[in-house]
Amino acid sequence: MVNRKDLNPEGSPAAAFGARIRTSRESRGWSQEDLGGRMDYSGTHVSAVETARKMPTLRFARSADRVFGTGGTADSFEQQWREIRHGALLEGFPEYVGYEGRAVEIRLYEVGVIPGLLQTPEYATVIAESTVRRGAATPEEAGERVALVAERQAALVRTSPPLVIVVLDESCIRRSIGEPAVMNAQFERLIEFAELPNTVLQVAPFAMGARRPFTLPITVLTMADRSLMSYAESAQRGHLERETGSVLPMLTAYHQLQAEAPSQADSVAMINEVRKGTQ
Repeated sequence: MVNRKDLNPEGSPAAAFGARIRTSRESRGWSQEDLGGRMDYSGTHVSAVETARKMPTLRFARSADRVFGTGGTADSFEQQWREIRHGALLEGFPEYVGYEGRAVEIRLYEVGVIPGLLQTPEYATVIAESTVRRGAATPEEAGERVALVAERQAALVRTSPPLVIVVLDESCIRRSIGEPAVMNAQFERLIEFAELPNTVLQVAPFAMGARRPFTLPITVLTMADRSLMSYAESAQRGHLERETGSVLPMLTAYHQLQAEAPSQADSVAMINEVRKGTQ
């Protein structure tokens, strides 16, 4: 205990993570070597994470969840790690991504840009690089955002993949992002997405006008226990709604949106028509 270093959880997200590891460990009467043995790490490694001299990894966070029994909870170490890794993202979004990866049904409506779950790497890179040019993100943060797109898309091809229903506002396919070749590849990706057995893709045309129930992007998740969650963003932060009763009206509005939008076949035809301008 002579060399024990005082921790300042408010110093940084990594410091908060390390302080929580120490508190959880000491509450069980374990030494750093004891915890390291249970997590398949050395005591020296545990010490470095606790004092924020070493950043935690996803493997470390998941090992901590396994040992402390916090896996799959809203305040898991994995969730805290994601908040550290994606600190440049909107508040609330890292938490949402954790639920998205476990959802059995994903319904989303997007305006102005192809949603991350459907973006090609090139399309995602153009968007991320634009944030760097505007001074809204560092090159490192932009790289993290592109990597996160690929990470989220892995949920679409996992064993027992979720049902994914996407309604795009027409602005998503009319707005050019990058060179024509980037958009052409993105359109091809949309068409491939529509052909998957666990997906539905529709485009809500401008002509729908006031018949569309949403004016901003919205996502509704159905979890394995059939509970509902919704996620929406403002300019400053994202909001994850976990109360099923509050989400039900959004789900009803989403069904109304689908009923008003053209069929998948007609939507794919619209995408192909717009795509002609990129070839």
